[in-house]
Amino acid sequence: MNALSFELCVESLEAARAAEAGGADRIELCAGLAHGGVTPDFNLVAATVKAVSIPVFVLIRPRPGSFHFSEEEYGLMCVQVDAAKKAGAAGIAAGALQTDRRVDVTRSRKLVELAFPMKATFHRAFDEAPNLAEALEDVIATGADCLLTSGGKSDVLAGVESIACVREWAGNRLDVMAGGGLRLENLGEVVRRTGVTLLHSSLMRRNGGCCAENRHDATPSCNTVLLEADVRDAIRLFHEEFKAREALRLQTG
Repeated sequence: MNALSFELCVESLEAARAAEAGGADRIELCAGLAHGGVTPDFNLVAATVKAVSIPVFVLIRPRPGSFHFSEEEYGLMCVQVDAAKKAGAAGIAAGALQTDRRVDVTRSRKLVELAFPMKATFHRAFDEAPNLAEALEDVIATGADCLLTSGGKSDVLAGVESIACVREWAGNRLDVMAGGGLRLENLGEVVRRTGVTLLHSSLMRRNGGCCAENRHDATPSCNTVLLEADVRDAIRLFHEEFKAREALRLQTG
């Protein structure tokens, strides 16, 4: 069984500290989370790397919207990867699509190569692909270490069956991380039905209630905050549900 890992998507130093204090295994740092996330300021990246001891991954995305990038935008992404490395990040979350929404293997592989020896996650651009099985093979061809996905659906709960399939198709070739609309209320069901060992969420609270991270085409939301207690609860649920799932699997053979 692979080690369980919980990644918190954050956009401030305060949230990064709360994520670590709550027991998160790593951080994805971004800006503009209400719009789906873009590359953060690299002064923030350097400050976050210095402030926390868990790995910090940096989102490489020059703008909201589609994942097909112009030559100028792609050039900026390459510069951003280098800046993440110089800031001491442990990895990046990146990816590019062609105009037909298929994975742009050439450009994405170049980003992975530029990032080395940092790790590389192919982000939810994958969920835009018309054929997930084909897209998975393309992502593997990029050399990425991990794939973040909601199973091609609007959120992880709607995509549980597809996530389980992607995880099975990937085997030991690629880590599959479930994320997109993950919250405390649906975490248990997602773990039970997908069998994933890696989860990703922002766990942000809005207007006193827990809300999921926004999809990449989401509209702006009001002020949000990450609570250390929510991180602890999510990780506890994650471990309890996965342990129960494994016990049931062994019992039923």
